[in-house]
Amino acid sequence: MVSSKMAASLIKRCLSLKYKSLPPFLLGRRWLLSAAYTDPKVWEARETEPQNLAVLANVMDRTYDKNLPVSSLTISRFVDNISSREEVDQAEYYLYKFRHSPNCWYLRDWTIHGWIQQCLKYGAKDKALHTLQNKVQYGIFPNDFTFNLLLDSFIKDKDFKSACSVVEEVMLQEAFDLRSTQILSLYALSNYLSTKPQLTISEERSLGASLLLCGLKQHSTVGLSAQLLGNALLGKVEFLKGIHAVFKGMPLFWARGYLGRALDVMETAAADAGGVKLSKEALDFVKALLQELSSHTASSGEQLESTDKKEEEVDEDDQAERAKLPNYVSRFEELMSQLESRGKIEPSSFKALATTVSEQQLADAEKPDLEEYLSQVQSWEAERRQLIQREKEMRLKAEQEKQERLAARAAAQQA
Repeated sequence: MVSSKMAASLIKRCLSLKYKSLPPFLLGRRWLLSAAYTDPKVWEARETEPQNLAVLANVMDRTYDKNLPVSSLTISRFVDNISSREEVDQAEYYLYKFRHSPNCWYLRDWTIHGWIQQCLKYGAKDKALHTLQNKVQYGIFPNDFTFNLLLDSFIKDKDFKSACSVVEEVMLQEAFDLRSTQILSLYALSNYLSTKPQLTISEERSLGASLLLCGLKQHSTVGLSAQLLGNALLGKVEFLKGIHAVFKGMPLFWARGYLGRALDVMETAAADAGGVKLSKEALDFVKALLQELSSHTASSGEQLESTDKKEEEVDEDDQAERAKLPNYVSRFEELMSQLESRGKIEPSSFKALATTVSEQQLADAEKPDLEEYLSQVQSWEAERRQLIQREKEMRLKAEQEKQERLAARAAAQQA
């Protein structure tokens, strides 16, 4: 067994190295999180309890058959002892069972982190994403550091669609607190958008919300460009489906006028006294979107996309918001003139901006994350040891009570 002290020494060693041996031209080409950040040694250095998974599975099955709760330690031990891709699939089943048991609220944070780590280790990122997207069924609500590991793994595989699916889950949990998460998310979103994917209304809403909430975390060229794109995409959904289709199930502002708020972002950039600008690519996107919506209005309310689904009902306030479109188009043109005259248009693409930020800022964002992760692992281990001790005490007490009952029964028979 390796103690938590060794885990601490491992992560401190990683922090002290900090890329000193690499030349500058390589430092700018890290894709994306460093080896120190993604190295599982700190996690694997914990004290673990070797278990036979077949025995554990049998114990859980018999416990469930008796309609009794399985302990959080049992499911944690199962996840910790995964040693193959096949066992990942088995663990998924028992995570589902645990989530639908009386103890569902007690799935430990370290079990969730361990589950994602095991999925990454045994080539089961798809399984990790599946349980994350179906978090209500599996109880998988990762912390920021765990989100980063999964997000980075998809980015490194250039699977930007799956990476954006992880960003969507970050958005739904409103977990854009870490600077590193913001950088990774914007990198994934910008790369996915650069492929010019054909998006459904639902996908535009998810991407729009992710861009907006992530962009709100920073007042910079890439941040304001993300806000502009996010508000524009959400404004399109509002225009076509009504405001209720925008905020339902989303941590978004309920007030109407997302297209207007996109223009507010342009006004903010135009009035900024610093070096904040807006990406020309983002501005061109908004211009094309406004033209698309204008064409939609001119075609007597025909659907913008070919679909068999009937357009959702919109109320009078939604209709009033639609009627503002000509004003929005006019205001857009005025703000474009202001941005051009004040030199507030950035020629670099949104992808290029996000890439530059990741190259320049991600390394500095990693260190506090790693320090916090060390503290978190130590806290998890302290809590786990307390639970193990409590489990031993309860088993001892149960055994004593059993022996007392047997003794009383034997005495009664003799009498």
